[in-house]
Amino acid sequence: MMTMESLNFNHLRYFWMVAREGTIAAACDQLYLTQSTISTQIRALEDYLGAKLFDRVGRNLVLTETGQTVYRYATEIFALGNELVDAARGCPAGPPARLSIGAQDTLSKLVVRRLLEPVFRLPEPLKLMCYEGTPLQLLPKLSTHEVDLVFSDAPMPPQIKVRAFSHLLGECGIAFFAVSDLARQLREGFPESLSGSPALLPAETTAMRGTLERWFRTMRVHPTVVAESEDVELIMALGQQGRGFFPAHNVIAPEVARNWQVEMIGEIGGHTERFYAISVERRLNHPAVVAITEAARKMLSVH
Repeated sequence: MMTMESLNFNHLRYFWMVAREGTIAAACDQLYLTQSTISTQIRALEDYLGAKLFDRVGRNLVLTETGQTVYRYATEIFALGNELVDAARGCPAGPPARLSIGAQDTLSKLVVRRLLEPVFRLPEPLKLMCYEGTPLQLLPKLSTHEVDLVFSDAPMPPQIKVRAFSHLLGECGIAFFAVSDLARQLREGFPESLSGSPALLPAETTAMRGTLERWFRTMRVHPTVVAESEDVELIMALGQQGRGFFPAHNVIAPEVARNWQVEMIGEIGGHTERFYAISVERRLNHPAVVAITEAARKMLSVH
């Protein structure tokens, strides 16, 4: 059995740097070492641990499940080491803990803001880092711990080769909004009134668009699409100008009406949108992440 005395912390740091930077070449720039030296040291660490730490996917290195565990411990070890030096030198305590959140770029920022609210109510200070992007951009960052959690409107897609788990936060309905005159006009005879009316819709690549199209077909409603975008806020801004009606999640209906000076027309029935938190942990342990998921499940209905 390996003991702490036998652990080479230089090997551990080389591994940690490669995991953080994503490639051996990038780690070489930080450590001023050759690729062969770092590769040899990582293999030595794998031999000590008796487990493989990286898998190669194309040109990229992806942490194995054991590698993810070792990376988490290494991060804590080196953070504690820095705190030890600061304490010995009489320096003030280090910066607050950090939580990195990725949000799929097609999600409404109002929804993401609601999901993040519990972070700011935690008793211990926490630095929140937020990133926006596509699943292809965000989800691989989970394996290198560049992000701790990704908010998405769909579970982990199988084509992205990252070992991660999808945690259902809940689901909510969809409502339609428009400026006052158009909303008043479309409320009469809703939803048939939407046929032929100018619609501002999310792009066809989004989960919400798929939900809406299914509902339109079920209700035999045929709106005239005048604009579509992956940027939810752009659709709302066009709606505020009176360009057409637009959809939004009903859990943020008051904020949508207030922020964009619009009114609700009506809600769709029998169709809901789901929200997921995706992480490398099967069981969520980080206090801030637990607070986020618990609050989200109260805000969103879970069936």
